[in-house]
Amino acid sequence: MIQLLFVVLVAEASVAAALLFKTPLRKLTVLGLDRLKRGRRAPVAVKTVAGVVVALLASTLYSMAEISGRAGDPDSSGGGGGGGGLTPTDQVLFSRHLLEASLMGYSLFLALVIDRLHQYIRELRGFKKNLEAVSKHNKMLEEARHGISEETKKYQKEIAALNEEMKKLKLQVQEKTEEVHVAEDKAHAIQKQSEGLLLEYDRLLEDNQHLREQLQSIDLRLSSS
Repeated sequence: MIQLLFVVLVAEASVAAALLFKTPLRKLTVLGLDRLKRGRRAPVAVKTVAGVVVALLASTLYSMAEISGRAGDPDSSGGGGGGGGLTPTDQVLFSRHLLEASLMGYSLFLALVIDRLHQYIRELRGFKKNLEAVSKHNKMLEEARHGISEETKKYQKEIAALNEEMKKLKLQVQEKTEEVHVAEDKAHAIQKQSEGLLLEYDRLLEDNQHLREQLQSIDLRLSSS
């Protein structure tokens, strides 16, 4: 029994050490514990073994209590002479039961530690996966934002170039408008000049007609005389 408990205790200590330190054995140990807990019968078997160990521990403690009770019983001293000390046999049995109880207690404690460590490692792996997923998502968002910012800068440059072209076109339109106004002013001036020339031409025609009439009248006078 003691040899078996020693073997179990050493195995549990090895598993706990493998879980505590980040080595290649940790992955193998976690995989083994995952497979052990994954089956339907495995948890029942573990609980059954733990219940048996607890029952044995209780029985061992009860035996230790009985031995201690016999040590305090005056009738067990074999004749009533001096005190109720333990006999050599009882001392050996008490030491054996104490060792067994200690080994079983340590084995139960290590089993609980292994279970908690395994649970914490699984939760830590889940947290790491979630963190990696969140990091990837944030990286994708940053890349998308960077791409959007690059496109925005590109569009802003194009808009600035279009604004410059619009300004140039506006200046050209203003220049053309001024040229049109100047041409209109020149056309109005030419039109006024042409109107003045027409009036002058009409006046000259009237003068010419008047002179012709005078010449005709003079010719008539001369011919009649």
